[in-house]
Order: sequence, then structure tokens, then C-alpha cells
Amino acid sequence: MSARTHSRPHPATTGGVDIRLPWWALALPALAFVALLLLILNPSDAHAASGDPAITQLFERARQLFAR
Repeated sequence: MSARTHSRPHPATTGGVDIRLPWWALALPALAFVALLLLILNPSDAHAASGDPAITQLFERARQLFAR
């Protein structure tokens, strides 16, 4: 009785990897880059957030404690 031969599985294709990204995976970084570029080009539109005096006092107190 002869032994049954096993056929080899089909070899993997070497054409490359087929990865599909959703549209927002490219659109969001591009949008963030454009927004930051516009802020650099026109810094008058960028306004600093006004800090709460209590938070400012807390940070100042922490700085004084660490300076000792």
C-alpha cells in the first residue's frame, strides 16, 4: 500500500502587502498640519489662554516648595 502524498499549500504572493487605510487616516494628519502651518504663518490669530489666578498661585507655590 503506497502512502498518500500531501500537496504543498500555495506559496504566498510576493507582490506586496495590500493595506487599505480609511480616508480619515490621511485626512486628519493633513488637516492638523495645515492648521499648525496657518498658526505659524499668522501668529496674531493664536491667542494664549487666560490662566485662572488660583491655578497660577498653585504653580507658583509648588515652584517655591521645590526651590527650597
